[in-house]
Amino acid sequence: MNQEKLLLGPGPSNAHPSVLQAMSQPLIGHLDEDFLQIMADIKRMLQATFQTQNELTFAVSAPGSAGMETCLVNLLEPGDEAVICIHGVFGNRMADIAERCGAKVIKVEAPWGEAIDPDQVREALKICRPKLVAIVHAETSTGVLQPLTEISELVHEVDSLLVVDAVTSFCGTYLNIDEWGIDAVYSGSQKCLSAPPGLSPVSFSARAVEVLNARKTKVQSWFLDLSLVSNYWQGAKRAYHHTAPISSMYALKEALNLVLQEGLKARFERHLQAHKLLKVGLEDMGFEFLVSEEYRLPMLNAIKLPVGIDDQLVRDKLLKNHQIEIGAGLGGFAGKVWRIGLMGENARPKPVSTLLSALKEII
Repeated sequence: MNQEKLLLGPGPSNAHPSVLQAMSQPLIGHLDEDFLQIMADIKRMLQATFQTQNELTFAVSAPGSAGMETCLVNLLEPGDEAVICIHGVFGNRMADIAERCGAKVIKVEAPWGEAIDPDQVREALKICRPKLVAIVHAETSTGVLQPLTEISELVHEVDSLLVVDAVTSFCGTYLNIDEWGIDAVYSGSQKCLSAPPGLSPVSFSARAVEVLNARKTKVQSWFLDLSLVSNYWQGAKRAYHHTAPISSMYALKEALNLVLQEGLKARFERHLQAHKLLKVGLEDMGFEFLVSEEYRLPMLNAIKLPVGIDDQLVRDKLLKNHQIEIGAGLGGFAGKVWRIGLMGENARPKPVSTLLSALKEII
C-alpha cells in the first residue's frame, strides 16, 4: 500500500475516511430499489448544494469534462451561435466542444489571470443572437473567481441560456444556481466535494429543458443524450440507460451528506480562512499571487515563482520527501506559477501548515 499523499494540487483532493468507507459497501444492481433510492437522495442533495429547484439535476457517470460535454452537446445544434468566454484552459475547451457540435463560436477573451469584463459580453451580444453564453466560474488553470450576476442579466436580456463551469467552485465558494439565473451548470466530484474522481454533478433549468425538448437533430453523443439518460434518473418507472458506477455513487452520497452536515455557509468560510492562512505564510516567504485579490479563488491559489526557484525541483522534493502534491502552471504559466489547491477536506489549517513547513525546508 502506498503512503497517503497530501493532495494540494488542482484536484483530486483527499477524501474523508467516511467517504472511502462508503465505497467499500457491497455492490447492488443499478436498478435495485435500494440503489434507485440512493440516486433520489443524491439528486435531492445536489439540489440543496447547487441551491436550485431544478428538476433535471443529477450526476453524470463520468468526470467533469463529460459534464461540460453534456451541457454543450445537448443544448447546441449545427448552425447555432454560442458566445464562449475564455480566460484560461477550460474556456478554450468549451469553445472546442461547441465547434465540434457545429456551432458558430464567438469568443470573448481576457488575459489569463484576469476576469471577463461584463462589457465584453455586452459588446459580443450586439453582433450575434447566441443560443447560449458559456463561462467558467472558477478557472482552475489560473485561480480566477469570475463574477456572474451582471453577465447573467445580460444573457437573459437577449433570451439566451447561461452555461457555467463550476467544477472547482462547487461546495467551496458561494454558488446559487436559481438566484443567479444559471441555466446549465456542471461540476466534478473530486475537488471541493472531496469525493473520488469520476462523477459530474449537473443541473438544467426549465428554460434549458425547453431547449432540449425542441431539438431538431439528435444529440451527437448517445451516452450523454439527456433525452435518454434522464429517464434513468427520474420518473415513476426508471429506464435502463447504462450501468451506473455503484461504488462511486456511494461515495458521492456520503460526500454530499458531509457538506450538508457542515452547512454551506460554514464550508465556504472554512475555505476562505484556509486561503487567508496560506496567503500570510506564502507572502512572508516572498511569494506573490497571480490574481488580484478581488478575483482570487480561495480553493485554488495561483502563486508566482520568484526568480531563482526551480519549479520542477521543488515540486519533486515536495512529492518525494514530504508526500505533498501541488500543481504546475499550464500554458504560458508553465514553470512560472504553482497552483495550490485547498479543497474540501484539505481546506483546513493543518494541510496549510504542513505545506508551509515543507516549503521552508526546501527553499
